[in-house]
Amino acid sequence: MTMNKNKLLDNVYEFASILVMSLIAICIIFTFFFKISTVVGESMENTLQNGDTVIINTIENDVEYGDVVVISQPNLYSKVLIKRVIAVEGQTIKFDADLGKVLIDDKEIDEPYIKEAMRFTYAMQYTYTVPEGKVFVLGDNRNESADSRDPNVGFVDERYVLGKVLYRVGDTKIFNSDLKELENG
Repeated sequence: MTMNKNKLLDNVYEFASILVMSLIAICIIFTFFFKISTVVGESMENTLQNGDTVIINTIENDVEYGDVVVISQPNLYSKVLIKRVIAVEGQTIKFDADLGKVLIDDKEIDEPYIKEAMRFTYAMQYTYTVPEGKVFVLGDNRNESADSRDPNVGFVDERYVLGKVLYRVGDTKIFNSDLKELENG
C-alpha cells in the first residue's frame, strides 16, 4: 500500500511540475513574443469590431502595407490605437476627392476591407510623403477613425508600433495572412 501511495504522489508531483512549467512557458511567450489586446472603438469596422480580442505578434517589427498594427505612440487621445498600415517611409499618399480613392505612389489601391467610401473634408491635406522611420495608418472605418490624417495622430514612428495583429480570437486562420489574400485576390 505504501508503494501505491508513493507512486500516486510521484504522479501528482509529475503532473504539477508539468503544469507549472507549462504556465511559466505561457507567461514567457506572452510577455516577450505575443500580447493580447481588446479592440476599443469602431475605427476598424468591419475588419475588427468593438470588443474583439486580438493576439499581437511583438517579435516581427518590419511593418508593410496592409498590416494591421497596434500603436502606442503618444497622442492627444491618450489611447493605444489599432490601425492598418497604408504607406511606409518614402511612399507618397494622395487622396483623390473626385474619385474618393487613395493612391500610393500615384497608383490606386484596392481596399475591399473598408467599411464605406471615405468622405473628404476641406480640412484634409490631400498629399503626404511618409518620412524616414514612420508609417501612415488609416482605420478601415475611415469616416469614424482618428488616424494619420488627423494632426493629433499624424505619422506613426515605427518605434511605437507594438506589433502586428496576428489573430482575432474566435477566427480559424492567421489574421494578417487572410487580409493579404483579400487584397491580392
